[in-house]
Amino acid sequence: MRVLRNARLVDGRSVDLRLDDSSGTIAGVTAAGSTAITDGAAVDDLDGWLLLPAMAEPHAHLDKALTADEVPNPKGDLMGAIQAWFAAAEKGRLSYERTVERATQAFEMLLVHGVTAVRTHINVTADIGIVSVLAVQEAARAMEGLIDFQMVALTGWPMTGPDSAENIRALEEAVEAGVDLVGGCPNLQDDPATAISDVLALATSAGIDIDLHTDETLDPSVLTLRELARQVSDKGFDGLVAASHCVSLGMQPPDVQAAVAAEVAAAGVSVITLPQTNLFLQGRDDPVGTPRGLTAVNALLDAGAAVAAGADNVQDPFNLVGRSDPLETAALMVMAGHRLPADAYDMVSNVSRRVMGLAPVNFEPGDPADVVAIDAPTLRGAVADAPMSRRVYRRGRLVASADQQTRVHRP
Repeated sequence: MRVLRNARLVDGRSVDLRLDDSSGTIAGVTAAGSTAITDGAAVDDLDGWLLLPAMAEPHAHLDKALTADEVPNPKGDLMGAIQAWFAAAEKGRLSYERTVERATQAFEMLLVHGVTAVRTHINVTADIGIVSVLAVQEAARAMEGLIDFQMVALTGWPMTGPDSAENIRALEEAVEAGVDLVGGCPNLQDDPATAISDVLALATSAGIDIDLHTDETLDPSVLTLRELARQVSDKGFDGLVAASHCVSLGMQPPDVQAAVAAEVAAAGVSVITLPQTNLFLQGRDDPVGTPRGLTAVNALLDAGAAVAAGADNVQDPFNLVGRSDPLETAALMVMAGHRLPADAYDMVSNVSRRVMGLAPVNFEPGDPADVVAIDAPTLRGAVADAPMSRRVYRRGRLVASADQQTRVHRP
């Protein structure tokens, strides 16, 4: 048992939180100072720090993370990043050992910032096979007991037609190696509808879930999200389905946004918007009234769809910056997505957990004991300042801590 004393919840209550590390759940929430300490219980005095649900990263690329200097992208756009990545792979500049090292570092960066669950897409193609999957799996073993981890097989193209056999074989090997979800980019395939159908069939056969890069383009003529929602409904797929990016939905007129959002919600498809990377990649050919590159967040929420937010790429050819801190993503959802801070934080914590199939944390007995304490006065202040004084708890155990010190040297 661990007791977090003198914590402050978002509603202003000062509480003691009892965490059961044997079950990994919250055992009780009482007024601060009222909890009797039993023999052997660990006690952490949080001294009034803000206590929040732990954050989750619903869309990462840990096989690519931290390669911005090794794999430059002079063009700065999406295809430039893709071309730079494949060129580096062909030249042998992305070794197995270096991938393990970088992925481990990326895991640790996420954990220290308050992330206790991460879903990462990993390239699975004819050229590289499942080498990157195996490398990230090795990195994940070093984080066992510290962070929940989901892998998505990010397939290449083509995945349909006569030239698809080797890519399909690589995907099948990734499923055998233990990936948790099938991924890919249907709108980049020659036949997006068939690609979606094939993904649904394979996921059904393997008993795993789906997370597709969907419509990462400002071209309004591209709208495979609607096709995905319709096929999920028509085929009765009962696993989890997420559509990441969905940028082109934000370029549709309001009536189309509303209609597609209703279909997405009815199909139970979750949407993951990725402001950091899409603000960097999208809109480079539109110097006037440059679009923000986000999906139609309001329309999706109005329809009742689940909308999470993630960072996507971090310090690689697809996004040259990023701190692996969901508070950065939340701040971007405030500024670029026009969400209030509380809604933005929910998108990087409990909504992301639900999209990943994990239970939310509402500070009720029986909830997962995944929480983060931050030395911030309010939730808005936490999103605004992103202070690095944090304590991270996963399943009732302290798994990471950081302390920020500042000083003004006056004459």
